[in-house]
Amino acid sequence: MFFQWLKRYMPRGIYARAALILILPVFTIQLVVSVVFVQRHFEGVSQQMTRGVARDVRYALHAPAAAAPLGLKMREVGEAALPPADQRRWFDFSGIVVTETLRGFVPGVLRVMLPNDNDVELYLRGSRGTLYKVEFSRQRASASNPHQLLVNMMVFGILMTLIAFFYLRNQLRPITRLAEAAEAFGRGRHVPYQPGGAVEVRAAGNAFLDMRNRIERQIEQRTMMLSGVSHDLRTPITRLRLGLSMLDDADREPLERDVDDMQRLIDAFLDFARGNSQDGVAEPVDPVALAASVVADAQRSGKAVSLGQIEGAGEVSVRPVALRRALENLVGNAVRYGTRCEVSVTLTDKSLRIRVEDDGPGIAPERREEAMKPFTRLDPARNQDRGTGVGLGLAIAADVARAHGGVLRLGESDTLGGLRADIVIAR
Repeated sequence: MFFQWLKRYMPRGIYARAALILILPVFTIQLVVSVVFVQRHFEGVSQQMTRGVARDVRYALHAPAAAAPLGLKMREVGEAALPPADQRRWFDFSGIVVTETLRGFVPGVLRVMLPNDNDVELYLRGSRGTLYKVEFSRQRASASNPHQLLVNMMVFGILMTLIAFFYLRNQLRPITRLAEAAEAFGRGRHVPYQPGGAVEVRAAGNAFLDMRNRIERQIEQRTMMLSGVSHDLRTPITRLRLGLSMLDDADREPLERDVDDMQRLIDAFLDFARGNSQDGVAEPVDPVALAASVVADAQRSGKAVSLGQIEGAGEVSVRPVALRRALENLVGNAVRYGTRCEVSVTLTDKSLRIRVEDDGPGIAPERREEAMKPFTRLDPARNQDRGTGVGLGLAIAADVARAHGGVLRLGESDTLGGLRADIVIAR
């Protein structure tokens, strides 16, 4: 429970966590040394030195003035010279030990004055009621410059922490470069990457390069194979069309519709199998202009498609061909299962959202995840009798969104009442 609470306040970035790992032990060590060594050691030293001065003061009280210990100045003063209270600067912590020790070991102490780092003035009353003022050097009562150890600890601690952080940053930089290359490849971009850093990081970088090369070879081989399959399938379909053209109209028309359906099915299968989300190179694109172009093409085809609310302006780095195909699939599904469709675009500093809404029957919440799987046909929800889809439109759109580092979300339209499909891409 404690670690779950602490996890919310921990930094997320690797640099921040590395800095915390460096600074926390150094700060803890300095704190422990300050408390254990500085406080106890200097207090003990100051107490022993002050006891020695206290013995000299007691001896001076009973000895003749000429026999006063060396370093002590002792003289009689009047009552008016007695200060109203002890004197000590607020930051003079060793002065607390000096004052307490003198009061405990010298009888008759009235005032202990510590005006600076060099002098100590002691007012005490002798056995006959005489008021004495005793002066001696502060160096006889406490160690000089006790703060030097703290200053040295802080200066060298900060210096070594900075040196260690710069060194650690050089060790972490290959990890961040590897993460950037992996993220870019996940979004379909190929960025140059050279393994570096420690042995383990180099091994992970080489493994990533091998994986990326294998995936790229597999995609290339699959694309070449499917291009050949597409060419081989179109040849017999063309022969079928030529053969059907010689039939009577009554017999030819239904068979030609079957051939057209076959052509559309083959094209849909090939589009999905090729992985069209990987086609093209990412480039800056105006998403509003792209959506308006898709809407205009649909309107020219006689479809009830309109451009809805537009928020924000600018360009986003995407693959225009793949994103256009995904948007056309969503619009095609919307007009196939509804009577009208509306496309809206929202562009912020962090994300791009393209929304397609229709007035159709929609999809039940428990089946929306299933609807985005390939070859899924939700007959009760989407009325497949109205189209010849094979259940790849949403799958292709979801694949395109994932290739751009985004997601396809399905919901219920608040304006039209049907299905709402959102392509959300992080900028």
